[in-house]
Amino acid sequence: MKTGSNRWPRFLITKMTKSALDILKKYWHHDSFRYPQEDIIKSVMEGRDTLVLMPTGGGKSICYQIPALLKDGVCLVVSPLIALMKDQVEGLHRRHIKAACIVSGMSAEQQSNVLTNCHFGGLKLLYVSPERLKSRQFVNALKQIKISMIAVDEAHCISQWGYDFRPSYLEIANIREQFPSVPMIALTATATPIVADDICQRLQFKHEQRFVASFYRENLSYMVFHECDKHNRLLRIISKVGGSGIVYTGTQRGTKELSNFLNANGISSGFYHAGLSKRERDLAQYNWMEGKVSVIVATNAFGMGIDKPDVRFVIHTYIPDTIEAYFQEAGRAGRDGRRSYAVMLYNQSDIEAIDMHIDSAYPDVSTIKKIYNTLCNHYSIAMGSGENEEYLLQTSEICKKYNYAPPTLLSSLGILERDGLIYLPSKQDAESKLMIRVSRDMLESFLLDSPSYAPMMDAVMRLCGGVFSGFTTIDEHLIAKYSNASADTVSNMLTRLDTLELVTYKKGTPEQTIIFTAPRCNIENVLVGGTDYKLQRKQAEKRKKAMVNYICETATCRSILLLRYFGEQSEKKCGMCDICITHTKKQKEDIEESIVQILSQEPMTIQQVLSHFNDIDERLVKSKIREMVDSRIIGIDQDLRLHT
Repeated sequence: MKTGSNRWPRFLITKMTKSALDILKKYWHHDSFRYPQEDIIKSVMEGRDTLVLMPTGGGKSICYQIPALLKDGVCLVVSPLIALMKDQVEGLHRRHIKAACIVSGMSAEQQSNVLTNCHFGGLKLLYVSPERLKSRQFVNALKQIKISMIAVDEAHCISQWGYDFRPSYLEIANIREQFPSVPMIALTATATPIVADDICQRLQFKHEQRFVASFYRENLSYMVFHECDKHNRLLRIISKVGGSGIVYTGTQRGTKELSNFLNANGISSGFYHAGLSKRERDLAQYNWMEGKVSVIVATNAFGMGIDKPDVRFVIHTYIPDTIEAYFQEAGRAGRDGRRSYAVMLYNQSDIEAIDMHIDSAYPDVSTIKKIYNTLCNHYSIAMGSGENEEYLLQTSEICKKYNYAPPTLLSSLGILERDGLIYLPSKQDAESKLMIRVSRDMLESFLLDSPSYAPMMDAVMRLCGGVFSGFTTIDEHLIAKYSNASADTVSNMLTRLDTLELVTYKKGTPEQTIIFTAPRCNIENVLVGGTDYKLQRKQAEKRKKAMVNYICETATCRSILLLRYFGEQSEKKCGMCDICITHTKKQKEDIEESIVQILSQEPMTIQQVLSHFNDIDERLVKSKIREMVDSRIIGIDQDLRLHT
């Protein structure tokens, strides 16, 4: 039972901590918590709203998964990506923990089954996207379920001051109003102090408690190199470090080109970007995760939710827009605690590209308004009409016809979408989905009578697991390849089977479309981008400046620079970043020169030599003396005195 202050009695908290440890041992096979996991779990169990800032790979998920198992009811987890949700659920299933997710592509029956399981206690964790919270039907269904807590993953997405603001995350505050007494935990690996404050404010935190784990990674060596010949430097780094790694590049085309270059030079690699089909992305990720290729070359679309502990290096061949993005991507290296490397290769044109990206990501308000009117005129939408009308969006044609730069157009579309004037269906809508509605026996009976369908359906069943139990993403071109048919033939056959009610076939729309969600209005009367649009751009410029300063720094340890950015004060040098190594090398050269000068006066014992270096770590001097003796720069006599 709870006290009036909405906290559990202390003796019950102690008991729960022991239970939490039992759960950790039973399901995760760990004997103890990492700091500060145990304190976070206590905070959640006390009913406090809790903010968790913990670096990538620090064990954030356990901080809500264990309380979910301790509490009565279902933990609602809000997560931004379908792939991330599925990975989490599959991971929990492997630990025999009851969890599910509701994602686009699921049938109404499947969604209903999941919610029924939640209602009757069959599940402990339910994962959904923030967009799902817009559905009144879904929210009403949640009211019939005992919600034990709400967990918000990648919580920085709710802050407009963060590097990855997503307007859909603002829906979470609305769901909070439906469950005012339910505690909330928000988790992120990247948040500056101003973003942390904004998260707590927007999520309406009560009885707030914050936990900030150190962002210091003692096994991760940060390196930054100005490099004109990135390709050959890349080869040298990978050959020297070895093992598994990620190479990030700035363009989709660049991923394939760089992967081909590595393969041609004896380094097995695959490539990954958002423009590939889901099956191609899944295959590329699988081959890398299973070690079939040692390197995956990717855009920043790759990596979220990836749990591969033995990544020895993460190399950036371009400059990310923000330190937050860089830190999260670099942090995917060395999760097993072994020495690993986060390397950035850049040149002057990369720095100039960041400035250009700021301009295109935050166009002038007048430009955004002009683009809105252009779109309305292009599709012949009259003032006051056009609501819910959908059109094919051919960005290259619009850019060419009206002389817009593609990045400026795309950014303007995103801002208009955020303002609620248009909607751009996601990439998920571009993929075809299929579910077989009849039993295997009924399907086989049909194929005996209609043998022309047999090769195609045989390919479907071999390539698409789970197609009998629910909607599965399919690739008509791949099915065509395995059934010796054309993609159009496969699509026509599946459409015919849908008509016969043997399958449900949702053909994807590979072309991007645009939906006008509101009637055409006088855009001059609209506060485009919101009241803080100019301030958002200024914050983006500050993040860019911080990224450039990090790259161009030559005096301060890389780890110290990163810690300072996230509000953590430390003067502990890592000793293994490019700056520390350069300074150590220079220091050793100075020490060697000083030792030679000291011994030129007279022979001395090691202790006498050390007395001349009061302000320098003795280990460094002793190490240098050994090197000089081994290389015969100095000698040592029978009385153990050093001499030149």
